Amino acid sequence: MSETPLYTALRHHHALHRAPFHTPGHKCAAGALPPDLLQLDYTELPDTDSLFEASGPILQAEQAAAALFGARRTLFSAGGCSLCIQTMLRLSCPQGGTVLCARNAHRTAVNAMALLGLTPLWVMPKNILNILNKNTDRIDACYVTNPDYYGRLLDISALAAACRRRNIPLLVDNAHGTQLAFTQPDLHPLHQGASMTADSAHKTLNVLTGGAWLQIGEERYVPNAKGAMQLFASTSPSYPIMASLDLARAFLQEHPDAFVPVQRRVQQLSQQAASRGILNVSDDPTRLSLKTAEIGLTGTRAAEIFRQNGVEPEMADGAYVVLIATPWNIREDFARAARAIAALPVGEPLSCGPELPALPPVRMPLRKAVFSASHEVPLQRAAGCIAAEAACPCPPGIPVVMPGEEITPQAVQFLGRYGFLSLRVL
Repeated sequence: MSETPLYTALRHHHALHRAPFHTPGHKCAAGALPPDLLQLDYTELPDTDSLFEASGPILQAEQAAAALFGARRTLFSAGGCSLCIQTMLRLSCPQGGTVLCARNAHRTAVNAMALLGLTPLWVMPKNILNILNKNTDRIDACYVTNPDYYGRLLDISALAAACRRRNIPLLVDNAHGTQLAFTQPDLHPLHQGASMTADSAHKTLNVLTGGAWLQIGEERYVPNAKGAMQLFASTSPSYPIMASLDLARAFLQEHPDAFVPVQRRVQQLSQQAASRGILNVSDDPTRLSLKTAEIGLTGTRAAEIFRQNGVEPEMADGAYVVLIATPWNIREDFARAARAIAALPVGEPLSCGPELPALPPVRMPLRKAVFSASHEVPLQRAAGCIAAEAACPCPPGIPVVMPGEEITPQAVQFLGRYGFLSLRVL
């Protein structure tokens, strides 16, 4: 066989046998999925149904998922949560519409709004409810990320009530929160009044990467949902991915309390971290977002120590290390995580990063900025230019500039503190 760099790299990583506290939710665990899925990689046939003209087993599987989550309709996506986000925005907003959008939106949402010709009205996540209640301009939808990458949650019930008063939909990027329907208490945004949620099932369930659900909570969006999704989707959706969504739904139906022991083990790790002066900032009870900067460690350095102790985290940045736990993490995984936390050296807290600068002025519509010719310039020459792409340091995971916005001197200074050397501008 000729060289296979990707396959070889995957086999090498698998051979490390690290405890997987990252996506996908199945953790590559034996028994999480049937071993015969590769044998079931079929296409649209008379007896296998068709995703976008579903009338047989795919429709039945989607209906079973809708019943489990209490949705008006649930659509399967083999194109990840990105496809669900694109579909939500297409369904809910007219061309040229305005979206009140939390600033920590995933780039998929930014790109989808550019493709659809939508205008985002950017708001810091902590301020979105206040703006929603006070802003009198026309808004066609409200879009939030809940939970965010660190597991932090918004008051979805309050946001949903405010949206109902304005008769606009509340769209939730719930990529990291599918499992919240099965935690105690139930924290899933659909059950707190969201109009639609994009659930990246593969992140926390026994689903192949790319498997996601679009949960629709309002009947008005059901009739056009498949057509809206088809606008962005591949015409060759993976049957093994869709089958894994069906299997995950069946698992949750049979084991609705599967995440309860996960919560207990995560709580134990969180308490252990707290005893060493490390705060877990996650509101998601299945996630650890450890602020290791409080004991003098960057998240990146902490992640190295976790790996030295046989644990692979989901993400690390200048202040945090993030671990995602699911029912497919075994007892030894949690024991390794506990040893890694115990191995973290405690020192003086790192200085907090600078405050985010004020949101910059918008100089060009998002769509025009994204599709205009751009070039790269050194950071120090970017002040006064119009950004061609988002610049997002972590933490806080909130873009300092978005496409179409002016790059202010304050933004240049802030990005320089985070190691940015250049930006793409128009």
